Amino acid sequence: MSANDLRKANLVDCPRAGQQRQRFRWFLACTFASATGRNGYHIACAWILVAEGFGSAAVAVYFAIISVTELLASPLAGWISDRWDRRLLYILADGFRFAAILALGAILLVTDLRWAIWLSALIFATCDRIALTASQSMIPGVTAHMLLSTGNSIAFFLTQAGSLAAAALTGVLLHFSTPTQTFAVLSLAFALSVGFMLQVRQDRAIPLPEASGPAPRLTMQPHLLKLGAIYALLYTGGVLVSVIGPSFVFDELAGTAIDFGQLESAWSAGSIVGALLLIPLVRTARIPVLQLVSLGMTACSFAMLKVLDLPWSLLIFAVLGVLYNLGRVAIEVMLQSCVPVTALGRAKGALHSAGVLLGVILFGFVATIGDTMHPSSIFFAYAVVLAAGALTLGLWRVPDR
Repeated sequence: MSANDLRKANLVDCPRAGQQRQRFRWFLACTFASATGRNGYHIACAWILVAEGFGSAAVAVYFAIISVTELLASPLAGWISDRWDRRLLYILADGFRFAAILALGAILLVTDLRWAIWLSALIFATCDRIALTASQSMIPGVTAHMLLSTGNSIAFFLTQAGSLAAAALTGVLLHFSTPTQTFAVLSLAFALSVGFMLQVRQDRAIPLPEASGPAPRLTMQPHLLKLGAIYALLYTGGVLVSVIGPSFVFDELAGTAIDFGQLESAWSAGSIVGALLLIPLVRTARIPVLQLVSLGMTACSFAMLKVLDLPWSLLIFAVLGVLYNLGRVAIEVMLQSCVPVTALGRAKGALHSAGVLLGVILFGFVATIGDTMHPSSIFFAYAVVLAAGALTLGLWRVPDR
C-alpha cells in the first residue's frame, strides 16, 4: 500500500483522524526536542574544537567521522526500520544519545577533548542515523489525515524550530559555562524526546514493518537516482555550513561564540521559512523545478559569502537555510509519494548514503588543506560544484513514473 492509498483510506475515517491528530502532536513534540539536542551537540562540538585552537581541520575530521559512520550505518538503519518497530527503534536510539552526551561531558573533565569528541561522534552518528531514519519513515503514518506536503512541511518546521532553539541556547551556554555543563543541558532534550515518543501510539491500520517474511523490493529507478543526486548536493551544502561556519566566524569575521550562535540561528530561521514555503509553492510550481531552483540559488548564495561581512553574511546564511529546507522537504514528499510505506526506510537510507558519500569527499578535501584556504574560498568552490550539478541535473531527463 502506497502513502497516497493509506491517506485516502484514513481521510474518510473521522474517529481515526482524531487519533491521528493526537499522535501527530506528540510526534512533533518529539521532533522538536530531538532536533534541539542534535543540533546543539553539533554546534557545541564544532565550536569547542575551533575555540581550543584545533582549527577547521579538526572540525572537518569530526564531521568526516560522522559522515563515514553514517555512510556505513544508513543502509543498516534503513533495513531495520523496514523490518522492526520504528517507534521502539527511535526510543532506543535517543536513549543512547542521552547517555552518550552525558558521558562526553564527564569525559571532557579528565582527557583530551579532541579525541573525546571524535570518539563520541561514532556513537552519536550511529544512533542519530537510526533515529532519523525511523522517525522520517513514520511520517506517512502519523500524517495520514493530511496531505503529504503539509505533513512534511510541519514536521520539518518543528525540526528547524528545534535547531533554532539549539543555536540560540548553545551559543549562550558555550559563552557563559563549561563544555561539561553545556552537554549536560543538551542531554535533557533527548530525555524529553524519548518521553514524547512513548506517547505516539501505533495504529495497526497502518502497515507496519514485519520482522518475518520477505521485505518488499526497492528498485533504484532513474527518478530515484536523480532524487539522490539532488539530495546529495543539498545535504553536503548544509553540512558544509557546520564544518566551515565556526572558522568563518572565528578566523575570517573575528567573531565570538555569540556570533557563531547568531549564524546558526540565521540558518535555522531561514530553514523554518523554507519548510513552510513548500505548502503554497507546491500549488504553483512542480516539485522537480523547485529542487533545481533551490540548487541554483544556493550556489549563488555560497558565492556571495566571498565578498560580504557581518551582518550581511547572516542574511545570506538565512537565505541558504530557506533554500536548503525547501529542497529537502520537496525531496521527502517525492520520496514518500513514490515508495511504499514498508520500503521507506531503505529508500531513505540509500538517499542519505549518496549525500554522505559526497560529504566524505568534501570533508577529506577540507581536512587535507587544513587552514591554508580561507573559509569563504571553500564556500565559493562549493558554489561552483553546485552550479555545475544544477546544470547537469537540469539537462537529465528521466521517464515519467
